[in-house]
Amino acid sequence: MAAASQNFEDFLPLMAHKLGGDGLIGELCNGFNLLMDTDKGVITFESLKRNSALMGLQDMSDDDLRSMVREGDFDGDGALNQMEFCVLMFRLSPELMETSKFLVEEALDQEFKACH
Repeated sequence: MAAASQNFEDFLPLMAHKLGGDGLIGELCNGFNLLMDTDKGVITFESLKRNSALMGLQDMSDDDLRSMVREGDFDGDGALNQMEFCVLMFRLSPELMETSKFLVEEALDQEFKACH
């Protein structure tokens, strides 16, 4: 998966800034809908391979696509549901993860100060 991550241009922080949290989630849901197998309601390796060009992933190898599904598949069913897909997209965005970590730390710090 390392090769895919290096080639992945991280647009999520820009999208989050321009769209806000709700807009970003909406766009992630749209991305999920483009990639999913419409009969199964999840993203499978086959649906990811078939629809990957829609998301600019046409140059990814089968191994990279399988790795994406494996990396995001928390329940072990061999596919990505909508929540798993959204979590994977955040995990693939180091800048967005760092921003999220900062916001969580800031919120915890404020809560701690409010308790004392």
